[in-house]
Amino acid sequence: MSDLDSARLKAWLAARLPGASDLDLERIGGGQSNPTWFVTFGEARLVLRKKPAGPILPGAHAVEREFRVMRALADTGVPVPRVLWLEQDESILGTPFYVMERLQGRVFSDCTLPGMAPQERRAIYLEMARVLARLHAVAPDAVGLGDFGKPGNYFERQITRWTRQYRDSAGPPIAALDRLVDWLPANLPPDDGDVAIAHGDFRLGNLMFHPTEPRVIGVLDWELSTLGHPLADLGFCVIPWHSTPEEYGGIRGTDWQAGGIPARDDFVAEYYAHARPTAALAPFHAAFALFRFAVIFRGIADRARAGNAASEEAASLAPLAGRFARRALEVIDGDWPGPPAPLPLAGGKET
Repeated sequence: MSDLDSARLKAWLAARLPGASDLDLERIGGGQSNPTWFVTFGEARLVLRKKPAGPILPGAHAVEREFRVMRALADTGVPVPRVLWLEQDESILGTPFYVMERLQGRVFSDCTLPGMAPQERRAIYLEMARVLARLHAVAPDAVGLGDFGKPGNYFERQITRWTRQYRDSAGPPIAALDRLVDWLPANLPPDDGDVAIAHGDFRLGNLMFHPTEPRVIGVLDWELSTLGHPLADLGFCVIPWHSTPEEYGGIRGTDWQAGGIPARDDFVAEYYAHARPTAALAPFHAAFALFRFAVIFRGIADRARAGNAASEEAASLAPLAGRFARRALEVIDGDWPGPPAPLPLAGGKET
């Protein structure tokens, strides 16, 4: 079943792919962002992403930005799906949407990578680090993205933005988030003016790998992309080493070392071995990433309470706001670079 207007979509596609007639749609489950479908139209195998229906925050669910950044990166060596068409006429499917090619590969939702040989797990993680370095090496001006965001003072502006979103939430206060709201602006690193194309959600689950090789063939889900600091993405990438499988798929508490997954510091070293000159990753960057993730999950909780979250999982994900905030406090209280200590969780409640 699909909630797309198949007749309108079929007519729209027929104008671009004449000769095809059979249309098949499959909604892709999961995620909290833009609704997505596999589309088969004749011999064409496509993916369609659109803005959700109903009221949304200004600037949110910006499929136009996703389309723009992937098109700009098409010839850079950063692996992205080939985007085909952007449609901003809301009369077609109710909201703007775009269509891209459908890649054939593997997407891993479990960061422990079960069923793999240790050497393949290691290769997959190190490939992720190299692809992130490759993205950050692209000069925004060189690919027409010089105006894709505001350059400079990235962390200061982001802290202000996410703090405001947290303060505007209708949910109960979270003590750990309140502390982060004070700590982060007081511990801002000096602005070094480093600007890169930042993905904003660069993690294993947003990468498609070759069907048999530990090689990324597509970086997916560019909804949060902007001009930002490269260490915001890198700080976000190390979250799995600080979170458990129950905390959105982390590896903490598992036997990841024996499984071949590289240590966090080895992952970071691989990034720097292939990156352009970049400042050192510090506790601030990981704490900021965890803070931002916490506020994102607070927003998911708010939507779940209001009954308009994009996923049936939203209500169960709501407690992660408090959990990720507490993980950030561990980082700033000394969990860097030593091994993390067990963290008691208050029964899944926000505290």
